[in-house]
Amino acid sequence: MTKSSFDLTGRVAIITGSSRGIGAATARKLAAQGAKVVISSRKQDACDAVAAEINAEHGDGTAIAVSASISRKEDLQNLVDQTRAQLGPVDILVCNAASNPYYGPMSGISDDQFRKILDNNILSNHWLIQMVIPDMRTAGRGSVVIISSIGGLQGTGSIGVYNISKAADFQLARNLAVELGPDNIRVNCIAPGLIQTDMARALWENEQVMGHIRSVTPMRRIGQPDEIAGAAVFLASDASTYITGQSIVIDGGTTIAAAL
Repeated sequence: MTKSSFDLTGRVAIITGSSRGIGAATARKLAAQGAKVVISSRKQDACDAVAAEINAEHGDGTAIAVSASISRKEDLQNLVDQTRAQLGPVDILVCNAASNPYYGPMSGISDDQFRKILDNNILSNHWLIQMVIPDMRTAGRGSVVIISSIGGLQGTGSIGVYNISKAADFQLARNLAVELGPDNIRVNCIAPGLIQTDMARALWENEQVMGHIRSVTPMRRIGQPDEIAGAAVFLASDASTYITGQSIVIDGGTTIAAAL
């Protein structure tokens, strides 16, 4: 039988922020395609629960759980070290974890909040990517997927610094794609629209915001985490071997619709 270009058997994937939402959905889909997956977020018990669920469905050893705070470089290094020790070299990295501790106009954000957003949403991605590059260079291939946001394409009156960080992620992917292309390492972004996750709860629980989102989104609804995960599998797999430095927008059409 011909092997599917989406088959990830034998590959090892780290997914940050994967105890819930987009990260957990991505881990489940990667495991369904044969990958060994590392579940990681700040709380070990939450990671353990998702890993146990995946192992129950796909067999023991499919998933491991390693807690890590993306704000701590030493935590990220331990995440990579534990992955290598328990599963082997890293083939796939999905940088999904991010922070947004402030909701409101930029005039009200504190310096500490501003720095936290930039550190957690940009610098931590840089750290983790640099940590896994040696494995990918040795293998002669690799895929990095950064979960950005359509916020990086738009202005806003409520999550401005978050959007700045997500715009920077687009450029992080482009720059790294140029640097790592000769090593056959691909770096891409996914830019979701509003997705029903805990992080976006302040938006989708606001009926006024939801009414506006529905009115300007051709599909007239917000997205679900599972609807982002499929694109991550595509970018991680051999189905996308000539795609690098790109950003795939998944937003139900929000960014292409004219304002009503």
